Amino acid sequence: MHEVGMCEGLVELIQRRAEGRPVTGARVRVGVRHAVVGDAFEQAFALASAGTPAEGAVVDLVVTPVTVACRSCGSRSESLDVLALCPPCGSDEVDVSDGDELVLESVDFGKEPRDVPGDSR
Repeated sequence: MHEVGMCEGLVELIQRRAEGRPVTGARVRVGVRHAVVGDAFEQAFALASAGTPAEGAVVDLVVTPVTVACRSCGSRSESLDVLALCPPCGSDEVDVSDGDELVLESVDFGKEPRDVPGDSR
């Protein structure tokens, strides 16, 4: 399950951004070439974030496509299938690019007790 190693790195990055603040959510953009399985990613993130400010955070996983350039008919398209065929002509004579990114797009922080109205701590 390669998602564990990926999530360990993401949690490390999130912790640096959080600077001790509680984290309620994060948005991660991952290319389809990473072959990330959504349920496995969620479990791996829960495991990697246990005991950190990101524990319990909700992760919005956005999977980005590959670009398929057909050498037979010249068309260009996007696909969420790494082993894509050309959609217009069905050829397997294609060049596949993109879809290999891993980007932490955003981190959402919760309110610290002192930031809650009426809390005198």
